[in-house]
Amino acid sequence: MNKSSKIYIAGHKGLVGSAIVKNLQSKGYTNLVSRTHQELDLLNQKDVEEFFKKEKPEYVILAAAKVGGIVANNTYRADFIYENLQVQNNVIHQSYRHKVKKLLFLGSTCIYPKDAPQPMSEDSLLTSPLEYTNEPYAVAKIAGIKMCESYNIQYGTNFISVMPTNLYGPNDNFDLETSHVLPALLRKMHEAKVDNLERVEIWGSGNPRREFMYSEDMADACVYLMEKIDFKEIQPSRHSQLDWESKSEIRNTHINIGTGIDISIKELANLIKEIVGFKGKLHFNTNKPDGTMLKLTDVTKLHNLGWRHKVELEEGIKTMYEWYKNETK
Repeated sequence: MNKSSKIYIAGHKGLVGSAIVKNLQSKGYTNLVSRTHQELDLLNQKDVEEFFKKEKPEYVILAAAKVGGIVANNTYRADFIYENLQVQNNVIHQSYRHKVKKLLFLGSTCIYPKDAPQPMSEDSLLTSPLEYTNEPYAVAKIAGIKMCESYNIQYGTNFISVMPTNLYGPNDNFDLETSHVLPALLRKMHEAKVDNLERVEIWGSGNPRREFMYSEDMADACVYLMEKIDFKEIQPSRHSQLDWESKSEIRNTHINIGTGIDISIKELANLIKEIVGFKGKLHFNTNKPDGTMLKLTDVTKLHNLGWRHKVELEEGIKTMYEWYKNETK
């Protein structure tokens, strides 16, 4: 990519997309294209086709997705699989038809089996059953990986897939019904502090461990890969090189994006409590489910490609909290 390349960022207002736009702008990219949902419905095949025909983007970053926490994933199962499949199909296929030079597809580490060996490597994909609660979303994202791989193999496109770990940061979702654990805890403790409450309830025992990555770090990794890494350079670990001629056994070419460091939910809650300045008690409701006990990504491939995270968890949460307070004034 050069600084004047036309780059379309799908999902530019979300946690992921907004961080990528900010990173691209900071690096001097000047020809960024975006559309709100009102301006372009990515579920509509004809509208997406017309957009690509008119705008002719050279590069595409597909960060648009229907996302949510465990409650939303389990409640709106049909919406999660339908909407994510439809958006992916439309954007990836039109990127092929309009000869996009490179596409970056963003998924999630929830694509891995519920009982995947820890830390979860790219090669654990499709080795055993998925976590039931987010299975529809995970299936859609796996389909996106396979779509990118298949178009690359059949048509010689340059579509790469990245699977970020749990993200947090500015423009996160703080809705207590649909958000992920970190923004939910931050909001709960902030409101408890403001309202002088004596305690905050947290689901589960607090023992499960999770990995968290600052969204702007993730965005830097994505832009790095767009700038420096092509599909043919991503070698599956079971092969010494991509067998491009015979197209045999090219799989698991996606890249985990994470820190490779985890923390228990109890430790996370206490860290957020300290940062927010909440003086009350934390009540862990063990009648509520814990979910998977361990969920850590293997980021060896990412490190071998030359990128490592920079923002540590405490620093990231402090920055996010300042942003949240400014937004809720």
